Amino acid sequence: MGGGPRGSGDVGHRRRQSRLRLALLLAGAGAGVRRRAAGVDCNGDVLAAAGGAPGAADLVAFARRLETSEVDRVLERLDALGWSWVAPGDPAYPPLLGQVGDPPLGLFVRGRVTWGAVVAVVGSRRATAYGRQVARLLGEELAAAGVVVVSGMARGVDAAAHQGVVDRGGATVAVWGAGPDRVYPPEHRGLAEAIASTGALVTEYLPGTPPRPHHFPERNRILAGMAHAVVVVEAAARSGALVTARLALDEGREVLAVPGSIFSPQSLGPNALLRLGARPVLTPRDVLQLLPVVDGGGQPPWAAREGLLSHGEALTVDELAERSGVPVEALSVRLLELELEGEVERLGDGRYALR
Repeated sequence: MGGGPRGSGDVGHRRRQSRLRLALLLAGAGAGVRRRAAGVDCNGDVLAAAGGAPGAADLVAFARRLETSEVDRVLERLDALGWSWVAPGDPAYPPLLGQVGDPPLGLFVRGRVTWGAVVAVVGSRRATAYGRQVARLLGEELAAAGVVVVSGMARGVDAAAHQGVVDRGGATVAVWGAGPDRVYPPEHRGLAEAIASTGALVTEYLPGTPPRPHHFPERNRILAGMAHAVVVVEAAARSGALVTARLALDEGREVLAVPGSIFSPQSLGPNALLRLGARPVLTPRDVLQLLPVVDGGGQPPWAAREGLLSHGEALTVDELAERSGVPVEALSVRLLELELEGEVERLGDGRYALR
């Protein structure tokens, strides 16, 4: 019998549907069309579904024309930038994102991750030193456990979380509020390159799209939709991080919050979430125990891994501060966390030792 290999027709159909999704995006499809398309699997007809949205007939006709006139041009430009277009049905598409009420038509992606357990770490752009320290610690420890960490690459908490993952050599995903050719904020260009080397950069916005203010609340639904759990580190009373938390709750995802000082405006958000019943994050283990699969990779305890302590020795906090170069105040907080996690113990004479 003639014909191509078994399944080649299905592959061709999925590729065509992926192109049509990009054409709909080029045509200016909004949330109504996105929601119609969300009900179509990779073997369905996305334009037929989109045409059912009120007033969408002209948009669908425009998308059909764009599929032949513009899609190839956009794909070539993406390839030159080192990005690709990923639609539902592609292994690189985040599996949890397809389950949300308003998923994107597709994503522009640079890099690649293996989707397993996923946590979004979000918080204030005006983070305190405490907030940045916590975010970086969460990034490090989640990465060490094989968790994919998602954030928005903004200043403050987001950047600290990404940096923690990068330092550990783990996979982190930055979801942008601009086109693939627009790094925002611009001073994070180096961080973006580091993220792409072990993880991925992601946006739903077309090349050339600037970082407009309304894009960031829109992209927060993608942050929440990718993750099994969302951790809010610091957030003011009105904050994009709280929008992400609300969206996560709407999708039935776990929401956790890091307790903060009652005197800090940046703690109003997480403390309010805790009052409403969010799970507190006192150690990274509080996050890890909620995830479906966590592989710690047989790594030694943090204190040993960082060269802070070796088995059989006991040191004072001043000696540990001198060894590590970490200020005593910050180190004392970390030692308390390690005590709570059962990694170290405080001896009767005030020295610390590995358990």
